[in-house]
Amino acid sequence: MQGKHKAMAVCFILGLGSLVSWNSMLTIGDYYYKLFPKYHPARVLTLVYQPFALGTMAILAYNESKINTRMRNLAGYIIFFASTFFVLVLDLATSGKGGIGAYIGLCALSACFGLADAHVQGGMVGDLSLMSPDFIQSFLAGLAASGALISVLRMLTKLAFENTHDGLRKGAILFFVLSTFIELLCIILYAFYFPKLPIVNFYRSKAASEGSKTVSADLAAAGINQAGTKQQEYDDGKQERLKKKQLFLENLDYAVDLFLIYVVTLSIFPGFLYENTGSHQLGSWYPLVLISMYNVLDLISRYIPLVRWMKLESRKGLVVAVVSRFLLIPAFYFTAKYGDQGWMILLTGFLGLTNGYLTVCVLTVAPKGYKGPEQNALGNLLVLCLLGGIFAGVALDWLWLIGSSEPF
Repeated sequence: MQGKHKAMAVCFILGLGSLVSWNSMLTIGDYYYKLFPKYHPARVLTLVYQPFALGTMAILAYNESKINTRMRNLAGYIIFFASTFFVLVLDLATSGKGGIGAYIGLCALSACFGLADAHVQGGMVGDLSLMSPDFIQSFLAGLAASGALISVLRMLTKLAFENTHDGLRKGAILFFVLSTFIELLCIILYAFYFPKLPIVNFYRSKAASEGSKTVSADLAAAGINQAGTKQQEYDDGKQERLKKKQLFLENLDYAVDLFLIYVVTLSIFPGFLYENTGSHQLGSWYPLVLISMYNVLDLISRYIPLVRWMKLESRKGLVVAVVSRFLLIPAFYFTAKYGDQGWMILLTGFLGLTNGYLTVCVLTVAPKGYKGPEQNALGNLLVLCLLGGIFAGVALDWLWLIGSSEPF
């Protein structure tokens, strides 16, 4: 259909903008550990981020059918843009000297990232769920690409600035300048270009004919008159809640899959990789290599389901694969305690590989067989479970510190 590849490219960039700022903050963890050595920045910033992401997402998912999706996504990207810009301003204003005041400011901006994430991830996945699975795959690939891009750039900037005065800070500033530009690009693309693509209008018009009210503003922005479309009544709050409950129960296994995928991933990444893997021959490069390995394999794995015979669609098969990932937790413990850096790098790559692959499999298979309003609602519910898994994983990540004042 006309414009499909253009739409996929835009979805990729929008996915990139959904996490590039947050990944910038995570990937320059070595800089923040230098500024705030006693405050566990990799763990604390993530822990601050998640309650705002999860709480906001819960509210938005509950009211998704009444929310203007266009304004929701634009609001998310604008918050991302402003927050990223102010991280840069904060560093410049404090001259990179750290201190408790700067750390509190950084935590506040981390909370803003969580707020923006809830707007964008749930809104975009819900919106794309009523379109083509290829659009969701491209968006999810963009999410992973943000981590891979930032990781590679982090290694290049470390190599370029390592022996210069204030090298870590120069690299961090470069990251947030790049992230600010990407967020601005996402605002422009989503506001002016994406809604005018023919294939996007086709899917949105189809969803509107099936009763979806969330696409009205997007169709209006594209200049499409909705007169004559069949509008189902979704104003009855009790009926709407029952529909969401039924939809959730019908897809409970998918919801649990996403929750458990991210419980395992975030209980290891990034806190454990920064603080509990010890010292090795790679020295200060070691955590960067681990983070980069995770992000690159996470990105590659999100394209594997495009090969039809390699895509896991069995509901039982997905549950078995997801539950099996819990074996990674003892594997990381014993590798950190007894293994060398090669095994840890390999294991981290496998963590990223399974994370990206299973996420795409679940989110592209689950919305099939529903009409537009249900697909949008299900997309929001699944992202809520994903964020719930992230929050639980971040909390469990602190358990690695029990009885250990130093890395293993």
